[in-house]
This record gives sequence, C-alpha cells and structure tokens, in this order.
Amino acid sequence: MLNKETQTTIQTAYRAFLNARDLKARYAQKHMIAAVARQLGGILSDDAGQRLGENHLVAVEAGTGTGKTIAYLLAALPIAQAKGKTLIISTATVALQEQLLLKDLPELAEHAGIEFKYEIAKGRRRYLCVSRLESLLSNQQDLSQSALFEDELAQVLGPEQIKEYSGLLDEFASGRWKGDRDELERNLDDETWMPLTSDHMQCTNRRCAHFNACPFYRARADIETTDLLVVNHDLVLADLALGGGAILPEPADSIYIFDEAHHLGDKATNHFALSMRVKASEKAFKTLERQLKGLLDEADSALVLQDPISRIQSSLNVVQGHLQRLDDLVSEQFLPLPVDERRLRYPQGRVPDSLASLTRELAQFLSQVDPQLEKIINALKGAMEDEESALDKGVGERWLPPLSTQFSRVQKMMWLCRSFSQDIENEEDKVARWLVRHESEAGRDIELHSAPVSAQNHLQDLLWDQCYGAVLTSATLTALGRFDSLFTQLGLPLDTPALRMPSPFDYANKAVLHVPKMKFDPSKADLHTEEVADWLNRELPNLTSVLVLFTSWRQMRRVEELIDTKLLSRLTVQGELSKQAMLVEHKARIDRDEPSVIFGLASFAEGVDLPGHYLKDVIITKLPFSVPDDPVDATLAEWIEARGGNPFMEISVPAASIKLTQAAGRLLRTENDSGRVVLLDRRVVTRRYGQQLIDALPPFARHFE
Repeated sequence: MLNKETQTTIQTAYRAFLNARDLKARYAQKHMIAAVARQLGGILSDDAGQRLGENHLVAVEAGTGTGKTIAYLLAALPIAQAKGKTLIISTATVALQEQLLLKDLPELAEHAGIEFKYEIAKGRRRYLCVSRLESLLSNQQDLSQSALFEDELAQVLGPEQIKEYSGLLDEFASGRWKGDRDELERNLDDETWMPLTSDHMQCTNRRCAHFNACPFYRARADIETTDLLVVNHDLVLADLALGGGAILPEPADSIYIFDEAHHLGDKATNHFALSMRVKASEKAFKTLERQLKGLLDEADSALVLQDPISRIQSSLNVVQGHLQRLDDLVSEQFLPLPVDERRLRYPQGRVPDSLASLTRELAQFLSQVDPQLEKIINALKGAMEDEESALDKGVGERWLPPLSTQFSRVQKMMWLCRSFSQDIENEEDKVARWLVRHESEAGRDIELHSAPVSAQNHLQDLLWDQCYGAVLTSATLTALGRFDSLFTQLGLPLDTPALRMPSPFDYANKAVLHVPKMKFDPSKADLHTEEVADWLNRELPNLTSVLVLFTSWRQMRRVEELIDTKLLSRLTVQGELSKQAMLVEHKARIDRDEPSVIFGLASFAEGVDLPGHYLKDVIITKLPFSVPDDPVDATLAEWIEARGGNPFMEISVPAASIKLTQAAGRLLRTENDSGRVVLLDRRVVTRRYGQQLIDALPPFARHFE
C-alpha cells in the first residue's frame, strides 16, 4: 500500500505543478497518477529492498490530451526515490526522448518541488573509444607498408580519413568535444564512426590506459548517481541480453516506465533474432587462423597461449569443412526456386533433418572453440593489467580488439546453429527460420536467419520476473478495444492490471470520420490508386492543411504522378526532405496563409504533432494492413492455422486497428482542435471486420456515403 508520506509528496507536487503552469487538473491525468501510484506504491519489499510477490506491473492506455508523461513522472518518481530505486523511462522514438529531456523533465524539476537528477543513457556505440582511435592513427605507417590481408587492408586510412580522425582526436583532447557521437557538430556516417567504437567484449575497462578519460565510463559514472534515466527500448533489451545491470542499473533495483509500449514486442523480437552468412563465416575463420598464428609469433609462443590456440587450431579445419558442407546444402535448397527468388522460408520454422543435423554438429565444434577463445581474451586482458603477466602489454593492446570481435562472432554463430538444430515440439517453442540469398561483387552468399515468433518468454524471464516494477503506457495499447494482443505479445502475467484513461476530447462534436463512396477497394490496387488520385484532385483545392497517409511507396509515388500540376506547389512528399524538415516547411506555409499538403508513409502516422490550424484533414488512403511477407508473421500465421485459428482475425486485424487508431490520432492534439478523418477504403463498411475497426476508433461523428 502507498504510504501516507509518499502520497502527500505526490499530491503536493501535482498541485505545485498545476499552479505554477496555471493549469487545471484533468480528470484522466488525476486518474492515471492514482492508478500508477497505487500499483507501484503497493509493491512489497523485504528489509534489503528486494521485491516480494508479483503484483508489480500495470498497463495504462492514455490518449492524446491526457497528459500521461507528467502523470507517470509525478506518480513514479517520488515512489522510486522513497524506495531507493532508479526510475528508467524507456521510449521507442527519438522525438519522445527529446520531449522528455528538453521539455517535460525541466518543467517538472522547475515547478513540482521535487529535487531529482536525470540523465540520458546510451549504448557504447554512441561513444568514442579513445584507445581505438589512437591505435588506428598510430598504426597507419606500419599498416600501409605491411598490410597483406583483407582485414588489415580495411584499416588502412586514406588522407581524408586520417584528417577526419586526427581532427576528432584534437577536439576530444582539447575538451571541445566529450566523445558523444550525438554531440558532434557534423554528421558522421556509420562507416566512418563504427571503427572508433568498441563493444563490451573489446573494451578492457579499467585495464585501458584511457579509462579515466573514457567517454562511456564518464557517462556511466553519471548514471550511477542519478534518480531518473531516459533510454530507448533497444538499450533496455541490450542490457537484459547481457544479464541486466551491464549498462543500466540492475532490473531488481529499477522501476521501468515503457512509454510507446506498443513497440516493445517488435523491438524485442528483432533484438533476439540471429543470423549468419555462410561464406563470410568461412572467411572469418581463415582470418582467425592467421590471427592466432600472428599472436603466437608476436608473443614468442607464450605458454599461456599455446594450449588454447592449439585446441582451437585442431577444430578450425573441422569447422571450415562443416561450413563448406553447409554452403552446399543451403545452395541446393534454392535450386528449385526461380532465379530471382532471394528468400526461402521453412514452414512453421521446421528445417530439413539434414540441415538440423549439420548445424547441430557445427554448434558442437563451435562450443569447443568458444571457451578457448575466451581464455585467450582473458590472457590478453591480464597482460594489460598485470605487470607480472607472461604477455607484453603491447601484445594485449594490439590483439584484444580483433580477437574480441572474433569471439563475439563465434558466439553468435554458435547460438544461430543451436537455434537451427533445436526441435520444435509445440507452439511454445515456435521460431521462424529462413534463408536469404545475397549477390554482390564479392560473389554469392547465403544467410541463415532465426527469430522467435514472439518475444514473450524472453521478456517474462529477463524483464518482468526480474524488475522491481514497471508501467507500460501508450495512446494505443489496445487492439479492437482489448488488451489481449498486448498481453500475448509481451508475455505479461494475466492478472496484470490494465486500464484505459478517458479522453478529454469531445470527439463527437469536434471531428468527423468520413468514408466517401468509392467504386474500387484496395484489392484492385491500380484502379483504387487512380480513384484515390481522382478524389484528391477534386478535394485538395478546397482544403488548407492536409496529411495524406499511404501504406506503400508505390501507391504514394503513383498518386503523386497523377496529381494535378496546379496542386504540386502545395505538396511535400516523404523522401524529398527529412521528416522534421517536412513538418517545418508545412507549418511555414500555413503561417503564410498558404495551403499545404503532406504525403507520408507509416512514420507520419505516429509521433506527428500538428495542433490547431496546422492540420484539419487526415486522409488515409487504405487500411494499414501489413504486407504479408514477413517470415516471422508468416510462421506465426501457420501456427495459428495449425490449431484451427484465423491468422487474419488474430494478427492482421488487431495490428491494423492499432495503426488506424494511431493515424486517426494525428487529427486532434488539443481540446480546441477540430477537423476530419477521411478513409478512402470502403472495406470498413463492406467487410465483416470493418465494424470492429470503426468501433475501436475514438467516437467521431460519422459520415458514410
């Protein structure tokens, strides 16, 4: 139960915030504060502060206008402080992170009377590794003279790269730049930036000569003393995959707020997916063989290295032989397919026995290589820390990064092969498996893919069972008005409280859902596209501020071609400018009393805030059903069919409902807004599922022709 002191703190902070901002309390906001505070405050703990019991999660759907960000901050922050836990706010988009860091948190700190420290947390790859940068620059002369192999040649820099990297080192050394990629005044592409970073395997931590100046560990020091962290879903998942507490505070010492929680399932599925290119792996092992010989020569055959290197070398020929057999086997499976077919998916994820057997054997041999490589890595790290080590410190500095990369690659290959070789006994074990054929100037390669059909088990084991508490929130947590899909996708306990906050908007009097009469629905794609263009050509001259949402590039570009040339001056099409630049241009036109129309895809159906006169008409060209060619979705559909279900009604319609609600949510952003949502897809009135989709939308006034 929420104690009286914390309850008073929350109430006082809310009143102070409202008074300072000259705002009135919103019913939905108060309701959400109470619901979150009641759930988090009711978590029982032992004397060590560890959670007792399972009643520690809550899901809250809160639409636009609720003020959900301030609601969960005011409810959760005092509780986290009282319980000695770190509050971790996780988002799916950069836009929401920026809103939190630049607007919501500063306002809360200024007006609510709560003293707290907040930081943004990012992964290692966002920070400079000083050691990698110095090593790259200092080794250039030697590499340019002696590089013989592909991996060494890749490290030879051109004059412009040397100039760029030298400039970065000067900026860092002078203090003008703190080593954070996001704080650079110029944009560096991934090809330029990634060689300057390290991962958790390559990093030598305190053994590194630059540890005290390390941008990542300086940021980590700030994290350890903060009350509140702003992160993204990917970073939370990366931390959990490393066991939790590797990047962020321990889950048991954290209260998580997952804003935009409807993205968490897809993020998790992608995060736990595995892949391996066969020929690239062959090449990697040849490189590893050469690297180990070079290491042994440079270390004067040190005893600490002889045994693990000998054991690895005895397995390398076997591993390479298995990879060659694997290449032959998967290549054969493409033979019956058309030449232009690049993907082969295994129904229900069940691979042929020959492939399962071969990957099982390969996994066994990789499991023999893995611990020996780890011994070498530990010996190299020891050389950088222990003056009594048999290895020279310079040997450790030179060989740790490339061999750590190889170690990580071997682990991922081993996990992929294990995944491919495991039997699928029932729906609980369901996994998608497929092959992708790649063609390039370097030749042909085939990539093996494996991905969980649902990340529910991973999330349950690594997150829900481990964390102190968590709040899941979004404007669209429900599908067709129910939380069922969310619970299934995320593996939430069935007794998790789930609430929908009432909207403050007067939808019935402020907005209209208009479904015009159309001759063709999207099943006749070309005819429907032409009819959409005809409708827009008739209607756009009379409209001032419009967002037109498409589900495919093909349709959007074709409609653009068919638009009357007299309307093109008011039109901005996604792909011409960045999303932010398009929104700025749109607002500028409206401010000049000029009509403006945006053509956008799915990214414009979420996270776009155009209040008042900036948006009066949202036009949705067709229902946002996903393209049915995703291997994970296709595999899940097969499992649903196998148990007698209807994948279209269980997967496609609920997913379309969420997307449609998000798209319609672009219209009303404040209580004073008004306008129209137009749906140019008659299937909402001609198909059985149409009424379900309409009923799940806000209660707009309806105009169906």
